[in-house]
Amino acid sequence: MTEYGTQPAAGRDPARKGTGEDGSRHAVHDNGAQVSTGKETAGVPDAAIPELVIISGMSGAGRSTAAKCLEDLGWFVVDNLPPALIPTMVELGARSQGNVARIAVVVDVRGRRFFDNLRESLADLDARGVTRRIVFLESSDEALVRRFESVRRPHPLQGDGRIVDGIAAERELLRELRGDADLVIDTSSLNVHELRAKMDAQFAGEEEPELRATVMSFGYKYGLPVDADLVVDCRFLPNPHWVPELRPYTGLNEEVAAYVFDQPGAKEFLDRYAELLQLVAGGYRREGKRYVTIAVGCTGGKHRSVAMSEKLAARLAAEGVETVVVHRDMGRE
Repeated sequence: MTEYGTQPAAGRDPARKGTGEDGSRHAVHDNGAQVSTGKETAGVPDAAIPELVIISGMSGAGRSTAAKCLEDLGWFVVDNLPPALIPTMVELGARSQGNVARIAVVVDVRGRRFFDNLRESLADLDARGVTRRIVFLESSDEALVRRFESVRRPHPLQGDGRIVDGIAAERELLRELRGDADLVIDTSSLNVHELRAKMDAQFAGEEEPELRATVMSFGYKYGLPVDADLVVDCRFLPNPHWVPELRPYTGLNEEVAAYVFDQPGAKEFLDRYAELLQLVAGGYRREGKRYVTIAVGCTGGKHRSVAMSEKLAARLAAEGVETVVVHRDMGRE
């Protein structure tokens, strides 16, 4: 099914890559973790145990697109594998003499028994010392309804009710799994290309950094990003929107950025928050959390939040954190 449109959102360039003048990266390509365990699986050496990624999330949120992206990156992808067979698949991969080094499994939860089987399989993997990651695809109710209606298909869990009833049932059933996810991607406003870019940023390449950060600017009038781990509010700074010569530009413009950081408290705020992130990043690493999304907001997501996101991302990059910058609402007005 077509889960979202294929036209890039206004003001965005999902293909933008490289390093900006301030040192931040706008589209990076790196890969997932190399498995390192303290145990052997059924007599198989640690080095042979494949990487495992479990892709789940809301129906219509982009699971198949995420899986196809990993397949294109060389992962061995299994769609709709019964959860009870996941440990068996990992063991078979470990016995493949390196031919199956990375496994991605797509699962969806359509019943309580199915969910219990998944939890048992995850516990089994943990007991065996297998390092696994869960990628959860999220989307708003409005976006999901629109996608199902566009293909005139019912939601798998709606039964005799409405699409929104099926979405509500699935969201409740997946609540605990979403909380356990290592990476949550909100596809509400993403097209296929942008979702693939996000997956590439997390799983392509050859080396994994200790911590990956997504710094996302947004506009409060368009709502909070649902996948944000930390939220920063820049609305205490004067708005360049009210300066006629700056209004047409964005926070990527040098004059706009200079105006923002010339305001009292702006540079101090950046310094203090960067110091706070150092403390938080250390805690994330100790807890094994490898992904963090920092949402930086202003009224419209065009000036202040964009400028602050760029500077904050540059600070993180300078400290060795692999950083992706996303301007969610820039160009939306």
